[in-house]
Amino acid sequence: MTDPIRAAAGEFLGSAGLAAVVIGSGIAAQQLSPTDVGLQLFENAFATALGLAVLILVFATVSGSHFNPVVSLVDIALHRKNWATAAVYLPMQTLGCIAGAILANVMFAVPPVAWSATERADGPRLLSEVVATAGLVFLIFALVRTGRSHLAAPAVGAYIGSAYFFTSSTSFANPAITVARMFTDTFAGIAPSSVLPFIAAQVAGAAIGYVAVRGLFPTTAAVSA
Repeated sequence: MTDPIRAAAGEFLGSAGLAAVVIGSGIAAQQLSPTDVGLQLFENAFATALGLAVLILVFATVSGSHFNPVVSLVDIALHRKNWATAAVYLPMQTLGCIAGAILANVMFAVPPVAWSATERADGPRLLSEVVATAGLVFLIFALVRTGRSHLAAPAVGAYIGSAYFFTSSTSFANPAITVARMFTDTFAGIAPSSVLPFIAAQVAGAAIGYVAVRGLFPTTAAVSA
């Protein structure tokens, strides 16, 4: 049985690491490739894909490596976790992401907290968040319900890395990281006014992913990878 204190610490540290990777690599990309936005996005996506896979591997046996409120909520809806877990995980994920954002800012000598001015909440990008989050939830729980959760680290890393490019929103797909990214006025930032619309789109996407998982994988069954 997972120790609740260790699990809470795992979600905090993993979420902080995720935010530090996403935001730190975005700042590095701006500094390394100041005139090439496409290269900046590639550098940010590549670092995020690798970093996320590593973090999932590290904390999988500690907390389950959710690092994402909608993943925790769908886990509860699928009767794998209870609401007491959400009461611990969701604050730890959000606080961890904020701490990671501040750490990334400090590591690159930018103000620890600087509200982002990057407006993102237009129709295409909100639709992209629905798609990105639905795909992420579907991927994770399709693996879980078919006995292949050991593949989650590389699969989720690969999915998020690719979704940076096939969605116009660059695939935030995570309410906690969305909140954290408003604390940095850098490449990965999002304006505070765009945060609630993004979170609403992510929740809608998570609901779609949940329905798809229940429809296509109605029962859990161990299968070969």
